[in-house]
Amino acid sequence: MSRRYFGTDGIRGRANGLITPELAMKVGQAAGLVFQRGEYRHRVVIGKDTRLSGYMIETALVAGFTSVGMDVLLLGPMPTPAVAMLTKSMRADLGVMISASHNLFEDNGIKLFGPLGFKLSDDVEKQIEQLLDESLDKKLAESASLGRARRIDGVHDRYIEFAKRTLPRDLSLDGLRVVIDCAHGAAYKVVPEALWELGADVIAIGVEPDGFNINKECGSTAPEALSRKVREMRADIGIALDGDADRVILVDERGHVVDGDQLLAVIAQSWKEDGRLSKPGIVATVMSNLGLERFLQSNGIEMVRTPVGDRYVLEQMLKQGYNVGGEPSGHIILSDYATTGDGFVAALQVLAVVQKLGRPVSEVCHLFEPLPQVLKNVRYRAGKPLEDDEVKSAIHAAEKRLNGHGRLLVRSSGTEPVIRVMGEGDDREMVEEVVDTICSALGEAAAAAA
Repeated sequence: MSRRYFGTDGIRGRANGLITPELAMKVGQAAGLVFQRGEYRHRVVIGKDTRLSGYMIETALVAGFTSVGMDVLLLGPMPTPAVAMLTKSMRADLGVMISASHNLFEDNGIKLFGPLGFKLSDDVEKQIEQLLDESLDKKLAESASLGRARRIDGVHDRYIEFAKRTLPRDLSLDGLRVVIDCAHGAAYKVVPEALWELGADVIAIGVEPDGFNINKECGSTAPEALSRKVREMRADIGIALDGDADRVILVDERGHVVDGDQLLAVIAQSWKEDGRLSKPGIVATVMSNLGLERFLQSNGIEMVRTPVGDRYVLEQMLKQGYNVGGEPSGHIILSDYATTGDGFVAALQVLAVVQKLGRPVSEVCHLFEPLPQVLKNVRYRAGKPLEDDEVKSAIHAAEKRLNGHGRLLVRSSGTEPVIRVMGEGDDREMVEEVVDTICSALGEAAAAAA
């Protein structure tokens, strides 16, 4: 069955476009029915980020869940990883996060977590999708069995305690000046508070949400404001989260950006030295730089690659028993602590290494030189350009040319009619040439099909 609603990370789209109150209510009903597993009172926790449309979607979800007899616990603005953690700790049957992650305020989304705090499997999402297209009138609860909804206080403190406990008890951030950019998103209260409790000198930006400014020229997808602030305040480190705080990018004391690949290198090396890697390897995606792979290999650490998407990273981690995984975008999953990417917990692990080594972040977080990487997008209107013979021939020739000196990745976007061509290697000129050759072939095939 083709997937009409769920993408790689829940259901996401324009608020009042794809994500309407009707759809949200139906998702609540469908998910509520799928997760009813017996005669007891079922409960769902719902968190959200700071988008204006969050109010509308939250209310519609409450109507959906209560109409099928589920009790609803409303958390208010909370990071995605906090919702996953609270779903498990509050013994809920289901967790929901209302967020479009790093997108701007016009979009929103619905992410679902099972009772153990993990994102749903493809099979469970298919069950929900089937119900979304059916009439559910006859499956609604009897009048006396309708659910109740209430707001829960004190959840911020729970997440702060959880995050702090991922560090050794005697580790303090005293003496560290930290600039934190919360992207005017879900972490705007909890993360500055947690850093302060750990002893850091905290300068917080992106902590004045107004419903419209989430991720706007701030956060992990736009770290320029953070870089400027770090230099202005002469801070030791900058931390940029995205709108729902499941990804993180750091900035060193010079204002230079540290991406997810460098963070993976720092954590993997540190955990290996401390005997904390569950096995000598980590999981990354096909987008991670070859420089990271070579660095890890030189340290006796294997790197397993998966398709793009943190759900595939986690799937492989669980399947093969790894406890560290992530993406260059800053989705870092540390399964000893969390069931999903947690930007703040990942940042804390790096801060712990910085404190332990007593060296500047620019040294601690620059463990390898990334290989030159070229990424270009080719948009198409119709057809399947990747199946064109000329395109296949160009890809084959490029792979032959890069053999042993680089990597090539050609893939269709999961969200728009675009083919992404990524090449990396020791010789930037050669990489640019092979990428341009493939893009040219794709462009011709796309034009012929239009």
